[in-house]
Amino acid sequence: MTDIKDYITNDYKAIDGHETIGAVRDFFDDLNFSHFPVIEEGIYIGSIAADDIETFDSDKKILDYKFTLEHFFVRSNMIWLDVLEIFAKNHTNLVPILDESNKYIGYYEIEDIIKFFHETPFLKEQGSIIIVKKNTVDYSMSQIVQIVESNNGKLLGLFISESDINTVQVTMKINLGSLNDIIQTFRRYSYEIISDHHEDNYINNLKERSDYLDKYLNM
Repeated sequence: MTDIKDYITNDYKAIDGHETIGAVRDFFDDLNFSHFPVIEEGIYIGSIAADDIETFDSDKKILDYKFTLEHFFVRSNMIWLDVLEIFAKNHTNLVPILDESNKYIGYYEIEDIIKFFHETPFLKEQGSIIIVKKNTVDYSMSQIVQIVESNNGKLLGLFISESDINTVQVTMKINLGSLNDIIQTFRRYSYEIISDHHEDNYINNLKERSDYLDKYLNM
């Protein structure tokens, strides 16, 4: 599998803080970036947002609006899930990359990170998605793994897909093993099954009984 570092880009140089707003506005007009990194004397000082500069004076420099720069970035050694989180939290399609010495080394584009995600076994390999829900204080990742593996299932990946103060939803992708046995085991451990499954005998039985009752009541 490709290393995420292979997607580090330097197609466009970071913007110098002494550039005029007018020049930067032209830059954004030609490209579809929501943000772009700004440097001062070679040091990353933040990212300027395309939306912000629409209201700025064209003749002034970026440094005149230094207080508006956003300071998100990722490290060159961060894993792709953490990188994806930075994209999501900052509503951006470009994230600057700094090394451990805070030296600016390039940027990631969201399209490349999504492409990388699509190459992971979680998405690429065949399997079934199960989403379970449980009280925050009661759920356990190790228990979830044990339930899957005790039913001869193989986990391709799992993550917390939704959470609040009271409950947590965990999404997992599984291949091998009996999906129905895994689902029933989750239920025995008081996990609510959020996803819909054709192999779920429990749900199918309920539907059959419901259909029978409907027919009986309409006789």
